[in-house]
Amino acid sequence: MAPMGKLFIVIGAVFIIVGLLLIFGGKIPYIGRLPGDFRLERENFSLYFPFASCLLVSLLASLLFWLFRR
Repeated sequence: MAPMGKLFIVIGAVFIIVGLLLIFGGKIPYIGRLPGDFRLERENFSLYFPFASCLLVSLLASLLFWLFRR
């Protein structure tokens, strides 16, 4: 039962982090406006792909998971 308990703790922590990002995400400076975030706007079309922001969030998540495994 111990591995299942650890799994529920990790899942709960992920939900808390995602919830905090949804609440405070717009107030975090530079997220979504980094130099590698692509924005293409045409007359009837707009495309936004936050490539650099995705890389930053992925790096932070990988670091957190690495710390939890230690």
